[in-house]
Amino acid sequence: MIKKKVIIIGPSFPLRGGIADSNHSLGFALQKLGCEVKMLSFSLQYPSILFPGKTQLDTNASKPNLSIFSKINSINPLSWIKVAFWLKKQQPDHIITRFWIPFMGVSLGSILRLFGLNNNTDLIALCDNVIPHEKRFGDYFFTRYFLKSNNRFLVMSKSVGNDISTFIKNPMVDYHPHPVYDHFGDLIDKSQAINDLNLDVSKKYVLFFGFIRKYKGLDLLLDALPNFTENVELIVAGEFYDHESEYKVQVSKLGIENKVHFFSDFIPENKVNLFFSACDIVVQPYKSATQSGVAQIAYHFNKPILVTNVGGLPEIVPHKKVGYVVDVDSNAIAEAVNDFYSHNRELNFIENVKIEKEKYSWSNMASQILKSD
Repeated sequence: MIKKKVIIIGPSFPLRGGIADSNHSLGFALQKLGCEVKMLSFSLQYPSILFPGKTQLDTNASKPNLSIFSKINSINPLSWIKVAFWLKKQQPDHIITRFWIPFMGVSLGSILRLFGLNNNTDLIALCDNVIPHEKRFGDYFFTRYFLKSNNRFLVMSKSVGNDISTFIKNPMVDYHPHPVYDHFGDLIDKSQAINDLNLDVSKKYVLFFGFIRKYKGLDLLLDALPNFTENVELIVAGEFYDHESEYKVQVSKLGIENKVHFFSDFIPENKVNLFFSACDIVVQPYKSATQSGVAQIAYHFNKPILVTNVGGLPEIVPHKKVGYVVDVDSNAIAEAVNDFYSHNRELNFIENVKIEKEKYSWSNMASQILKSD
């Protein structure tokens, strides 16, 4: 049997972050289905002006067992031409291109157009979102340019599918919710995790996890914290992509310095389980969103989840079953957290999480991508 050739275009090792991690998981799932998989990544992903973090590389991770080619320079058109010719030599059956920010629309769209739409290769855009959380000039045109460079689309939120229809007529869109991240190790004893983080085991902990940007609503969660039931504290684990000082000033004004614990470096893969093991519930107080990889990490660790009613987040968190869906409001967040603790809902939610997460597998997503076969 001839193996299907699949190329996944998007961030991959040694680039860091949830998109790179999920590209690896998808690559492994396609390999298990008998495909020959190659990862086409970036030699330069973001120019420094567009990257507020400390580094784009994960210096602690080991290379996954995948064929990875770091060839794309996002701001060098000569690179796009070379990559397109490289793609033609590979003669892939499917090209899956990850799209998450309009800035990438020009480089990725140009590569696909140079490769050629009128051939037998199935060109699939795997879209995290198409309307950005943080808008810039040219977003619409860059996104439309990219979307029109593909044959069909796979989205992880129904709201993103609807958004694609505002750019092109009658798109061929399939939906599969974001699969569970499955490579962050195992859940460990809660008290052990709390001790390992040098926190007080007599306290209860709510977790905010991931890069800190304005649209993620950490300010709302901080405003809610003084109204949490006694003995509940907040762990904030993630690198600041906004001005850290703004949040520290807010914490000081609210008088909650002793109830907020910041771990503001990039969290390496081998430390992620510490934070999820230490917490009782994961809170995502987002002001805008399409879908969320953080929720899928929470599912992996069997943790209840509180999300705001934005984008596709309610699609993956059944209210009062595995967690809460609340308004984008600090009072609503505090009310839900207090309900969680006052009614001892943790164990019931955990059992429901174990059932709910069975829907979200990488093998199902990989099979859906190959359905045209």
